[in-house]
Amino acid sequence: MNKLGRERIPFLFLIDFLFVNPIIIELEKVDCSEILYNINGLSNSKDNEIIGKKEFSFEKYPIDFEVYKKSFDKVFSNFLSGNTYLVNLTFPTPIKTNLTLKEIFYISKAKYRLLYKDSFVVFSPEIFVKITDNIISTFPMKGTIDSSVEDARAKILNDNKEFAEHSTIVDLLRNDLSILANKVFVPRFRYIEEIIGNDKSLLQVSSEIRGELSENWNERVGNLICSLLPAGSISGAPKKKTVEIILDSEIYDRGYYTGVLGIFDGHNLDSGVMIRFIENTENGMIFKSGGGITAKSDVRKEYNEMVDKVFIPKQLKIEN
Repeated sequence: MNKLGRERIPFLFLIDFLFVNPIIIELEKVDCSEILYNINGLSNSKDNEIIGKKEFSFEKYPIDFEVYKKSFDKVFSNFLSGNTYLVNLTFPTPIKTNLTLKEIFYISKAKYRLLYKDSFVVFSPEIFVKITDNIISTFPMKGTIDSSVEDARAKILNDNKEFAEHSTIVDLLRNDLSILANKVFVPRFRYIEEIIGNDKSLLQVSSEIRGELSENWNERVGNLICSLLPAGSISGAPKKKTVEIILDSEIYDRGYYTGVLGIFDGHNLDSGVMIRFIENTENGMIFKSGGGITAKSDVRKEYNEMVDKVFIPKQLKIEN
């Protein structure tokens, strides 16, 4: 990444959660028969290629609540021991649909979409970092509620647990950016995004954090990105110990889920967190989802949030 950045050669990057199999490809060498991307409008696909207006089925088969609770209790014991104060706990949900991964790529609406071979598809609303004109910005997304809940907007914004969780991530990422950038500040704190899906819509809470980079940041773009990994919003705090807790508590391998993807276009960079993730496995498709756990979390609510996030988004609205 540093080499391509120094030479201002555009490239696509995919970095998995544990940084085991990062993929870096020069943009002109991306094979569109195997990889399709749309990074905030920068794309090698044509959305008018969508396969008709196909009526589709989508069924989900969440893990049993008791299985979730067993992992939740492991996480919670670490709060009591003082090992962590925020953990992002995730699970795989088997799904059945008449859509292919390629069709899901075209049907879904999100800022960051990627189809990787016949392996997985991502349709993520969450920005990781953007770098434009030497300004680095990150947009942590923490806090989710079904928009059909009465007074949903007020409830999510006034919920003490959600406020604490979101504030923790904002503080963590503000500190992360402060290592790389000058004049770090938060121009927007806890604004609402509505994500409209195939069977419901969700309200999600985001913030914006900014800082100033040196003019030659492109020469160390790899160092910049890697120093921020894993993304705080999908790991927790403190990062190192919390990742250990995640690996001990979760029942599967995240793989590229909750990693990051993005494009350096030769001058600027845009990237997203790989959430909203469907993977092909030998046993069928699975949808990976989760949420942040704190000492104030209610296990049933967290389980329901994990299940609620299993859907295909079709529209995104931002409310300042």
